[in-house]
Amino acid sequence: WVRRSDVGSEGAHVGGLSPSQPLRPYPTQPGQRSPGLCICLSLAPFHYLKEVNDPAENEKLESIETATLEGLKEMGAFGLQVPEELGGIGLTNTQYARVVEVVGVHDLGVGISLGAHQSIGFKGILLFGTQSQKEKYLPKLASGETMAAFCLTEPSSGSDAASIKTLAELSPCGKFYTLNGGKIWISNGGTAEIFTVFAKTPVKEPTGEVKDKISAFIVERAFGGVTSGPPEKKMGIKCSNTAEVHFDNVKVPAENLLGELGKGFMVAVSILNNGRFGMASALAGTMRGVIVKAVDHAANRKQFGDKISNYGAIQEKIARMAMLHYVTESMAYVVSANMDMKVPDYKLEASISKIFASEAAWYVTDECIQVLGGMGYMKETGVERVLRDLRIFRIFEGTNDILRLFVALTGIEVRGSLCSVVLNPFVLSLFCSSLFSLCSKVGIPTGLSLEGIVHPGLDNSAYLVREFFLKDLFLRAQPCNQQFHLKRVADAAIDIYAMAVVISRASRSLSLGQPTAEHEKLLCQTWSHEAFERVRENLRAVKSSTWNQSFADMKLISNAVVQNKGILATHPLGF
Repeated sequence: WVRRSDVGSEGAHVGGLSPSQPLRPYPTQPGQRSPGLCICLSLAPFHYLKEVNDPAENEKLESIETATLEGLKEMGAFGLQVPEELGGIGLTNTQYARVVEVVGVHDLGVGISLGAHQSIGFKGILLFGTQSQKEKYLPKLASGETMAAFCLTEPSSGSDAASIKTLAELSPCGKFYTLNGGKIWISNGGTAEIFTVFAKTPVKEPTGEVKDKISAFIVERAFGGVTSGPPEKKMGIKCSNTAEVHFDNVKVPAENLLGELGKGFMVAVSILNNGRFGMASALAGTMRGVIVKAVDHAANRKQFGDKISNYGAIQEKIARMAMLHYVTESMAYVVSANMDMKVPDYKLEASISKIFASEAAWYVTDECIQVLGGMGYMKETGVERVLRDLRIFRIFEGTNDILRLFVALTGIEVRGSLCSVVLNPFVLSLFCSSLFSLCSKVGIPTGLSLEGIVHPGLDNSAYLVREFFLKDLFLRAQPCNQQFHLKRVADAAIDIYAMAVVISRASRSLSLGQPTAEHEKLLCQTWSHEAFERVRENLRAVKSSTWNQSFADMKLISNAVVQNKGILATHPLGF
């Protein structure tokens, strides 16, 4: 592990970019600037997790083994981004991404426990806490002496966070808030001592009207009235504690308000956006680990007189797994570099990386099981556990379905709810502008020429990206106000962004003459060609009368099945 001070003066721009170089290609990572840093961030956690941590035993115990926890505390793993002066390691976002990538290779359950603690649990204190709040809470949180949890979800409030019912009322003396309510599915909910809690608070408007608005609070279990339910029985990440948390007349000191009164929703969204970037790097690590298992099996398993790695069906699987890993890893470190450069708005990139990574990791792990055949289905290889652990990533910290709507609704005027979307005449041009912004952040300008930016060896791939801008396909694709269409617009955006990211990364590798440059060129070109076809098909579907009819029919089918409370079609045997 390494202190921020070991990075030197370049630590503030660890991504390798500077404000004067906004269009420089894919950022240089810290390991390439400092071999010592690379070793510290790669080998220490790698060897520790490999030699000490036992994922299978953690799952059996449904908790993390004490020896693992104590070792992680000694290494400073509970305060990776807490400033050194407050007892933490003080890593940049890119360095943090590298560490969680290594954790993702070995045990996602451990990763969730660490992430729930610092990526969202006390992240609000780091982002919005006063100096006194930081000094009071962060040292013990960074050391692992106390654990943190993020409390937002309620029985009646999932994706619609604004509908929470937990209430905090200010006392007549103004010295404390009385907190009442309950939260569900809280990671570290049964083990945490410090909670970031979101509750409705009465707020007086300038007009004199009093409205309930969400506020955020730092709540200690020691305040009294804080109780936790038993650990939930889950499909995966079983060693990560998940429990209900209840607040019964909890007296929260007024100075424990986190951020401004009535601004809690903004606090919650900022925490989730800030924490999301680490998910892509963690899942890139997971993919790297399962790909090794798939390749090892394919290279040694013989069937029909030949190694299965020589058969086209297996080669396609391995190649696609490698491409998905390359895209995910590329996205992860572009986002972290942007954050380290203090780019003010990265929520769209973070959301795309979360969607892409969680779905890519699931696909890659499922294909790994297929390559391993019957052996992959057995507990012995550990891949079935990884698949179960992965399933939650498409749900928590913003479901992929809601995040897709967010991506598609960028530049779209929303009136009422997400189910009632009104597209103004400029919707797709604004959305396209957002894509311009995304591409420029990874070194791909949106003018008529990419000459001098993209390596000549990738001209064909760059041409595919430019086609969508120059032909103005987004402007001509006018979706109606249905989520059927918004999903496809989002998928097109995700693919275009993925193309831009890998072109940028592969271009840098070719320009620097890196040993793997030609391999990266292949990954980039193959990905770009396939993504181009998907984007074109998605945009055609948005404006296709045939697809519109299909969407209308699907709506009727769904309504009929829901009304019937199950399958409506008559059984083939007449039952």
